[in-house]
Amino acid sequence: LGMERRRAPAAPPRYGRRRFWDALYRREGAETREWLGGLSRFLPQLEPELRPGDRILVLGCGNSALSHDLYELGYTDVTSIDFSPACIAAMRARYARCPGLRWAVMDIRALAFPDASFDVVLEKGTLDVLMVEETDPWHVSPQAAAAMRRVLAEVSRVLRPGGCFISITFAQPHFRKPHYAQEAFGWSLRHAACGDGDAGAFHYFLYVMRKGQPLDPRDAALGRRLHQPP
Repeated sequence: LGMERRRAPAAPPRYGRRRFWDALYRREGAETREWLGGLSRFLPQLEPELRPGDRILVLGCGNSALSHDLYELGYTDVTSIDFSPACIAAMRARYARCPGLRWAVMDIRALAFPDASFDVVLEKGTLDVLMVEETDPWHVSPQAAAAMRRVLAEVSRVLRPGGCFISITFAQPHFRKPHYAQEAFGWSLRHAACGDGDAGAFHYFLYVMRKGQPLDPRDAALGRRLHQPP
C-alpha cells in the first residue's frame, strides 16, 4: 500500500471496511496473498530482532504466509489476529497442523491481551490501511492520526519491557516516523531502508521500536510536531 507520495490520489475507501475483506477472504480462503512481499524478502533485517522462544503477535495477518513461515523457521509461539472472521476461519483451518500458531478475530485498536503479553509485535502493511483514505500525507487528518495513536498505544501496552515492535511498510520516514516517535509509547525508534539495491528500485522500510529504551530527542521533536496545528 504505497500511498505515501507527495500528493496521493484518493484511494478507494473499501480497504478500511470489514465487509470488503470478509468478501475477499470468502473468495480466496487462505490462498496466499502478500503485501510487500514474503518473509524471505526482509528476513535479513528481521532475524536479528527475533529469538526462537519469543512470543510473537502478528497484526492484521490477512492470508499472508508470514506467521507460518516464522513457525517453519523455529519461531513456534505466534499469535495472529485479523478483524475478518472469514480470514481467521480460513487460516485456522489451513494451518491446523501447527499447534504453536494461534488465530483470533480482533480489532488492532482494542487488543484483548493482558499487558506485557508479547516479546515481539509485528506488522506488514497493516497500519497502511489506517492511512488509505488520506489524500495528502503531509497533512494527515486528525481522525487518521488518532486511529494510528490508538493502535500504537495498544501495541506498547501488550509489549513486555525490552520487547520490540517491528513495522514493515512503504511509508517513508518523514511520513511515518512522527506517528511512531511518541514519548508516551515508551520506546526507541530506528529504521532501515530495504530493497534490491538497484537504481530506481522501489524501497520499503523496516521500523524497529524497542520498549523501555529512550527515544532520540530528534525523533521526539518529530513526534511533538505531529500534534501541532498546521
